[in-house]
Amino acid sequence: MAKGTATSFEHLTETELTALLDPDLMPRHIAVIMDGNGRWAELRGLPRMAGHTEGIKSVREIITLCRDLGIAALTIYAFSQENWKRPIPEINALMLLLEHYLQSEMDALIEKGARFRAIGRVNSLPPSALNWVRKVERETAHLDKLMLTVALSYGGRSEIVDAVRRLAQDCKDGKVQPDQIDEPLLESYLSTQGLPDPDLLIRTSGEARISNFLLWQLAYTEMFFTPTLWPDFRRREALIALLEYQQRERRFGQVPGAVYPPSGL
Repeated sequence: MAKGTATSFEHLTETELTALLDPDLMPRHIAVIMDGNGRWAELRGLPRMAGHTEGIKSVREIITLCRDLGIAALTIYAFSQENWKRPIPEINALMLLLEHYLQSEMDALIEKGARFRAIGRVNSLPPSALNWVRKVERETAHLDKLMLTVALSYGGRSEIVDAVRRLAQDCKDGKVQPDQIDEPLLESYLSTQGLPDPDLLIRTSGEARISNFLLWQLAYTEMFFTPTLWPDFRRREALIALLEYQQRERRFGQVPGAVYPPSGL
């Protein structure tokens, strides 16, 4: 396939974009920072919550796309620890929207074979929202077509701190010796344990930062930043992001064609 950019794909239809995808170069895991809901609403003279409500349609579409393309894992940044600093009425409305989403989408997730899991300091959520999070986790625990991970009350630094605390306690209890600690061991204490690191991070709304999201896991992730606001990021925009990803050469710090010594030397 010829090299291309997101701009060079703009004139193509969804069918044409899909036909260009290489099944052998599909990411295993996509992470998404869903940004721009409030701005989408403000540009239309609507309350900010209208943008969050519209953004749920984009969540549905990217879940369906991942399932259709055989992408194993999708992780979305739904509510950060910093979001607790927003006005209380907006926080309350977001928690109600979370409950509504879980109630209305649980059957659809089951139909799609999507296992739902929440990460972050989830116990900070209001009791009603937390109850729905746990219910959907239980009801979808047996599914394996797609691992849908939703970051709620999440911060990347806090995740690492929490992992180190658990590891330190296991060292104190004699379960782990300090000289056993390496990257794979620490990784097993993270909330994403068992998931491959994201191959592709998508961030909408024109911002070009990761905002304390998956700090450990994004070490070698390819990043796609788009000016499209999240409520407008639908299947077609996701296909363009995937095609852009497939143009990139992933070297993981190595030089193509070079000969390297055996691992560990």
